[in-house]
Amino acid sequence: MRRTITISVDQLYRRQPGGIGTYVRGLAQGLASLDEPIDLVGLGPRGDVPAEVTSLPLRLRPAPLPLNVLTRVWLLLALGVPRDSAVVHATSMAGPFGGGATNAIHSVALHDLMWRDEPAASTRAGIKFHEERLQLIIRREDLRVLTTSPGLGERLTSLGVADSRIRMVRLGVDDATQGASQPETVRELLEAHGVNGPFTLYAGTREPRKNLERLIEAHRTARARNAELGPLVLVGPPGWGDVGTSDAVVLGMVERATLLGLYRDATVLAYVPRAEGWGLPPVEALHAGTRVVASSTTPSVLGNDTVVRVDPLDVASIARGLLDALGQETDQKAIEARRASVAALTWRNAALDHLAGWQ
Repeated sequence: MRRTITISVDQLYRRQPGGIGTYVRGLAQGLASLDEPIDLVGLGPRGDVPAEVTSLPLRLRPAPLPLNVLTRVWLLLALGVPRDSAVVHATSMAGPFGGGATNAIHSVALHDLMWRDEPAASTRAGIKFHEERLQLIIRREDLRVLTTSPGLGERLTSLGVADSRIRMVRLGVDDATQGASQPETVRELLEAHGVNGPFTLYAGTREPRKNLERLIEAHRTARARNAELGPLVLVGPPGWGDVGTSDAVVLGMVERATLLGLYRDATVLAYVPRAEGWGLPPVEALHAGTRVVASSTTPSVLGNDTVVRVDPLDVASIARGLLDALGQETDQKAIEARRASVAALTWRNAALDHLAGWQ
């Protein structure tokens, strides 16, 4: 029997969709790739539809309110959810948290508790919003929680969420819909910013919890010992809070194809946040075969032996990590080993995890 699965796609309408936006795109692609009788519906706000939403393999269902209003309404009312939905999945804490058929399964993806772990990285309004939604999730005993970060389930249990409500799901790094820019295109972009030759890459928002100031200092120290690290190139939008970028090269936001090309061509990917919910950039870089330095606080690469892990609060540790990563092999066997280390992180597997969580 064919069943309707409704997922929220409102994150893709926001100015900076971020990691949740990647999750929404990947989940839609993964579900569409399965040999399952699914009618996939994407629930978004009223208004202009972003191009990346129209390209998703789903049937778009606009709710009758603009984004900023809809997010507030979803706290209390599942506005816009099709009545025949067998599953209603909130891909973020924005919602919706109900609606659909009489026996519909309701779930929410919870990626982190970052507003608690790093309150200085959010606004007062942001903290209030997330805490309000967390309390709703704790209260709603019918709501399944699909966690994407190792260890988050135990934290939720300690907050009063029953184990029976929690499901662990994987994320993916394989995006079959988007290829990487050609090396010449990436080189031209870098040269336009004064970068010629090898470079160390950071990808993500520029905000205090990402620990960029320590990374910049450590990179300066390590580069003085081995110039093959090249300059530090920062890719991604500004986040909440001031961050000094010193002598790093700031590219800012780039297109997805360009980012994939930068992953592929970087000498090393350095990602050393003080706190992190999961950490997509390191596994995306590994998928490209690139050497990776990551902090011990990055859940996505815990237990991954191909990654050099460092203490994010110790500049000397980060500097040593950069040099150690630079010393790793770059032959085809080493590249394939890095790719193999994240081979199970596919959006198809993520979709299978979600289906299991909705059983």
